[in-house]
Amino acid sequence: MNRCAWAGDDPLMIDYHYREWGVPVHDDQQLFEFLILEGAQAGLSWSTILKKRENYRRAFCDFDPTVVARFDDQDRARLMADAGIVRNRLKIRSAIENAKVFLQVQQEFGSFDAYVWQFVNGAPIQNRWETLVDVPAQTPESVQMSKALKKPGFRFVGPTICYAFMQAVGMVNDHVVGCFRHADLRSEGDLGSIA
Repeated sequence: MNRCAWAGDDPLMIDYHYREWGVPVHDDQQLFEFLILEGAQAGLSWSTILKKRENYRRAFCDFDPTVVARFDDQDRARLMADAGIVRNRLKIRSAIENAKVFLQVQQEFGSFDAYVWQFVNGAPIQNRWETLVDVPAQTPESVQMSKALKKPGFRFVGPTICYAFMQAVGMVNDHVVGCFRHADLRSEGDLGSIA
């Protein structure tokens, strides 16, 4: 079966490509996980983050934003000493601060899902890219999302990170048209995550 070339031959990347990437996610805790992981990826490869994902889940209490928002200096020190995650002081601090802002957005909008999916009018954008070269690094929607997220205080949410987030959580279907998952996701529509 043809698949997007970025998945390569790494079994972890292939599984992620098949099971998760581009599948609509509406669970707030999963959305928080992707928000933190995409921020952690900045300047690194996604395969690096995927290999550390289980360590992130452990270190960040399964990405429960209520718990992460209460992390203190002792937790920051613990995370900085954890070789299983990316030990970048700014990224760790931003994850904790983002949890606090995430909870504020949940309270204001009822859910983070309701807030974030408004940038695509509640339904995945079905793109039809022929090759990976055609896929943009950012779009007007990701620029708009980035500006909106920065306003209440989210960090590591530039337009490129926001677009990677949108791709990951299925707000856009960016599987190339020759990839078997493109048609799958186009026909499945908004069925929620299968992860």
